Amino acid sequence: MKKLIAIDLDGTTLNVQSLISEKTEKTLQKAIAQGHYVSIATGRPYRLSHQFYRQLKLDTPMVNFNGGLVHIPEKTWENERASSVDREIVFDIISQKKALNLDFVAAENKETFFIDTFDHFDEKFFAAEATEKNLLNAQNLTTDPTSLMLCAPRELVGGISDTLMNQYGDHLDIRTWGGAMPILEVVSKGIQKAKGVAEVADYLNIKQKDIIAFGDEHNDEEMLEYAGWGVAMQNATDHIKSVANDITDQTNDEDGLADYLANYLSLN
Repeated sequence: MKKLIAIDLDGTTLNVQSLISEKTEKTLQKAIAQGHYVSIATGRPYRLSHQFYRQLKLDTPMVNFNGGLVHIPEKTWENERASSVDREIVFDIISQKKALNLDFVAAENKETFFIDTFDHFDEKFFAAEATEKNLLNAQNLTTDPTSLMLCAPRELVGGISDTLMNQYGDHLDIRTWGGAMPILEVVSKGIQKAKGVAEVADYLNIKQKDIIAFGDEHNDEEMLEYAGWGVAMQNATDHIKSVANDITDQTNDEDGLADYLANYLSLN
């Protein structure tokens, strides 16, 4: 029976160096060769994840921005979908930047990004250079973005999320990023990885019971619950482990996904 293998990137498929190991790559390629589908479901924008899509030689739809964007990279696809965050909310959050103790506010869509200050800009993190056209202001941001990134001191992220949900909970969903930086990922209300994975499964004619999903962080919760078999990484948060059907024996830095999948699909 064909499976849809939905894979988170940071903390799951990627090791601590933010790379896909040779073992994990070969294991996923074996799964594809046996007729299964692999689909990336990440909070990252496409520009920060396209290299992994190409490395794995995928042709399946991809989920970016925690479900905010579902597309087939470098192709025109009639089912492509992008959600949006009201730009007025973006500037309202920026007006509270000091009170919220935010380091920066970034707004993103499929093609580009905007950031409110270059003081904390990191070319490696954004995988791009920035010019005045990337400044997050009313002149440059003329449409509703797909997603926001809010960076703040790690110890304050939880409280900031609670504050913003109290203000905008009817309009937004907020998740923590599983990467190295303390980031809050903000998308439109009701947008989750599970929604994106469901759209991918429908396109590929894969039933819900035949989806296996791997994740480690809070933005993976709904995806693991939705999948027929949700697997938490050994390095996952306690909460994610509690909602998963199973837990890998090894961490993301020990090829935990590869070992689990090889056993689960009898790839060896």
